[in-house]
Amino acid sequence: MRVTTKLSLIAVAMLTLSACQQEKQPEAPALDTEQAKQAYSLGVSAGRYLESTVQEYDKIAVSLNSELILQGVKDGLAGNSSVGDDEIQTLLASLDEQYRAKQAEIATAESEAVIAAGKAYLEQNASKEGVTVTDSGLQYEVLESADGPKPVATDVVKVHYTGTLTDGTKFDSSYDRDAPAEFPLNRVIPGWTEGVQLMNVGSKYKFTIPSELAYGERDMGVITPHSVLVFEVELLEIVSAE
Repeated sequence: MRVTTKLSLIAVAMLTLSACQQEKQPEAPALDTEQAKQAYSLGVSAGRYLESTVQEYDKIAVSLNSELILQGVKDGLAGNSSVGDDEIQTLLASLDEQYRAKQAEIATAESEAVIAAGKAYLEQNASKEGVTVTDSGLQYEVLESADGPKPVATDVVKVHYTGTLTDGTKFDSSYDRDAPAEFPLNRVIPGWTEGVQLMNVGSKYKFTIPSELAYGERDMGVITPHSVLVFEVELLEIVSAE
């Protein structure tokens, strides 16, 4: 989000709201035509946008005085701005920089919290009976053993699986789709590539995957950056082997 863009849109929004700030307001035109309703809808949309923008700034402790924003709009319309154009550009650039710095600060704090929580979860899980930790940090537990063959990284495998976050939030499940997944084992996240090679066909494992063996710093929607992931995987078949 760029602050300069938001401020230009705030100006548009304030134009639609400025009449509401006057001591005496003329009677509002009737909404009796499509064009009238379109104009009204534009004002409602701008007002809602302005409200959400102010709230967004509040979240990062950047307080913008609404009365001063309104006064700036009025002065700009009247052509008697108290601040020169060059200074306006400098001030807006400074506000943009301030916003980005706050966002970076918040993102860093959030990442550190997620990383710490993930580390604590991995340490606790590793201490559980039946959990094995590999040299890479991958943790696995055998839920159901089998005697079938084991795949290698270049094989295409068919699996059923459920993926959750450490708080139990489910983000994916082939069981829910009633459709096993097929993929080359070397085309998935490293934790899967390593883990599924440990499995015999017919077995079922639980993998707890550190973020560096999953999606790392990438934001995958429900899977936020630095997330530790938990999968229960059932190896159904080696579809093709190389």
